Amino acid sequence: MQPWALQPTCWRMTQLIEIGTARVLQCADNGPLLARPGDANDFLGDAWGHEATVVAIPVERLGPDFLDLSTRVAGEVFQKFVNYHMRLAIVGDIGARLEASKALTDFVRETNKGTSIWFVPDFESLRARLEGIQAA
Repeated sequence: MQPWALQPTCWRMTQLIEIGTARVLQCADNGPLLARPGDANDFLGDAWGHEATVVAIPVERLGPDFLDLSTRVAGEVFQKFVNYHMRLAIVGDIGARLEASKALTDFVRETNKGTSIWFVPDFESLRARLEGIQAA
């Protein structure tokens, strides 16, 4: 059996996808976690290496405390992406976390009003958002 045949079926490689004028670095489901602010540097470096304009990180790659706003991890990571003019999308279902936290629900709603950082349920929603921005 080939070594690649042992990989889980949900695994996909990091890939660069062009959506209009946006160059989206779609991160693999598996890999190092975005668990602390310093971890953002690896994602940013990868994005710059691919000349991406947007980084799409699946929720599976978030550290366990990322969505706990009291840790300030999400805010510090998001500020780093904004400072470096790199758009970021957190891709996946966070419904259970939203139901458990009004503060997180408010944070996601306000974040999604902007043009730099978004929470989207799936990659197709990100595609639609980017296509909508370019059509405007």
